[in-house]
Amino acid sequence: MQYKPRMKTASFWFLTGSLFLFPVLFLIVKSFTLPWRYQADFHMHFTLRGWSTLLSENQLISATFISLLIGAVVVLLNLIIGLSAGKALAFYQFKGKSIMDTLFLLPLIFPLLAIAMGVHIAMIRLGLADSWIGVVLIHLVPTIPYSIKILRNGYVSLGSAMLEQSTSLGANVRSRFLTIELPLLKPALRSTIFLTFVISLSQYVITAIIGGGNVVTLAMVYFPFLQSASSTVLAAFSIWFALVPILFYLIVEIILCFLPYQSPWRIKT
Repeated sequence: MQYKPRMKTASFWFLTGSLFLFPVLFLIVKSFTLPWRYQADFHMHFTLRGWSTLLSENQLISATFISLLIGAVVVLLNLIIGLSAGKALAFYQFKGKSIMDTLFLLPLIFPLLAIAMGVHIAMIRLGLADSWIGVVLIHLVPTIPYSIKILRNGYVSLGSAMLEQSTSLGANVRSRFLTIELPLLKPALRSTIFLTFVISLSQYVITAIIGGGNVVTLAMVYFPFLQSASSTVLAAFSIWFALVPILFYLIVEIILCFLPYQSPWRIKT
């Protein structure tokens, strides 16, 4: 009986190493070595050409900051919409609730490219095409359904009893949201923030359509390298591309650490 936990732990670390750690380590090594073939040469030749080529890209730094800005705004809008819609779907009963719940998932059913083409025409008439605001709005299409679903499940897990009890103890809407809802929804918030930012960061086609080439994100700089650059440059660019959401997530974690928590039983009237 004692071997089962050990076997589960060993299986977990084996899968983690095989699916996550080894590919990352291999990518790091690949970014510092020249391209080589398995059948011809097993010697790895150290080089900085991949990173020098990456850092010599003129739009790399600006595209990184633009991606961070767009991703941060998309995350903020997703949290506002997701918290409002998720709470309403979790706690309130109203006519057409099931239909509305289904409508929120429609952007995941229809092809995103078709939606972007239709939205592009509307944005041209509204003057939002070829601007970062238009890119932010189009990035809401593939991210909002996930945010609403995750935060709705978070509110369902939280339950309404604690919120009702805090209200009976004298907590107003603002204090209840800041000291009870947000701290207890931290796991759902983390999932929403990270998933939303990664989806926004990886959007290439819809960014190119709505941005019109004027809004250059990191994805638009990265994907052209897939056809022309060597595997060494691609490995270096992939590491840079992966570090951006990690940096954003660390910043978010620091912010979440400062969220206040106050038990509803200690709220003063």
